[in-house]
Amino acid sequence: MPVLEFQKNKMQNQDNNYAIGFSYINGVGRVRLNLLDNYFGNLENAWHAGKEALISAGLDNTLAENIVAHRPKIDLSKTLETLKRHDIQTYAHTDKDYPASLRQIHDYPPLIFVKGQLLPADELCLGIVGTRQPTVYGKLVTEELAESLARAGLTIVSGLARGIDTVAHTAALKAGGRSIAVFGCGLDIIYPSENHSLARQIAENGALISEHPPGIRPRPEFFPRRNRILSGLCRGILVTEAGENSGAVITANYALEQNREIFAVPGSILSPSSLGTNRLIQEGAKLVSSVKDVLEELNISLFSEENTTVEIIPENQTESLILGKLGYEPVHIDQICRECALGVALVSGTLAIMELKGQVRSTGGMNYVRTREKKEIYQLEMN
Repeated sequence: MPVLEFQKNKMQNQDNNYAIGFSYINGVGRVRLNLLDNYFGNLENAWHAGKEALISAGLDNTLAENIVAHRPKIDLSKTLETLKRHDIQTYAHTDKDYPASLRQIHDYPPLIFVKGQLLPADELCLGIVGTRQPTVYGKLVTEELAESLARAGLTIVSGLARGIDTVAHTAALKAGGRSIAVFGCGLDIIYPSENHSLARQIAENGALISEHPPGIRPRPEFFPRRNRILSGLCRGILVTEAGENSGAVITANYALEQNREIFAVPGSILSPSSLGTNRLIQEGAKLVSSVKDVLEELNISLFSEENTTVEIIPENQTESLILGKLGYEPVHIDQICRECALGVALVSGTLAIMELKGQVRSTGGMNYVRTREKKEIYQLEMN
């Protein structure tokens, strides 16, 4: 077998390269990788071992056969070139740059792939997860909490999925904060594809993380496993809106097993999208109605509080009429026109100006809400 010319790529030892190879083979996780490492002395020897030697190391016959069968199909040199091309780093659980919080969980991944940069500040992070089909309420709540928490100095972690995940990442970046996305596939594959631009922004202002090597496409069974990494990175998990059997509830269950804090935003008892969050609160999750609830539960006591008020003062009669018809539940522009007895062109133009002034917000589909006049802003105090 030819000698492989490996690149260091911020790796501390060549064994990480062979750990990448084993990451392509189903059934070789943390326990078996440590078993191989201990028996053979290093993963390079384990990678080149025959079937009988693998069995002697403690693997069963099926897995040993699987390794021997798949090993010739794995081109490690090509994989390392892919990692370099996509600027993806790898960290073994023994490396100093491997997240300390992740190393604490029982089923930690032996190797992670990272695109972007992990900073010491990311030790103070919170996961925000929820349904892929959020209501307007779920979007607004997630946006407000994620933005405020990011502004307070917390790194926001989620899974880049459609819905709540996307809202949480976007809000954190909008606030000028950091965000981390945990993938259920290789980092060279953006899933869902419409979040390609968002993934790029996260990599520039945080990091993308996966336990899967390049080329591994998303599969349904990968995402529940992905969630253990998401919760393992965090001080706690905040579920803002979720159905009763959603992936967000699975993430909360992982957080419970990992002794992380669990937070949930209450919702309507009539909404299927809030069955999961309401159930979590019944079972002991911390009810969240403001950012302060999260910070206090995480025992983040060194923070200053500032209240900001957005003055919503109508400048003319048209603005006054429109504001009178808006609250915190979405109202369609057609309804505003009917109730104000105004033409659609005038109402549309006025709403556009009011949105620029921060007095109203579009929730999509030509629906609008009134902007909350008072916000609490928290900043962590630096010693």
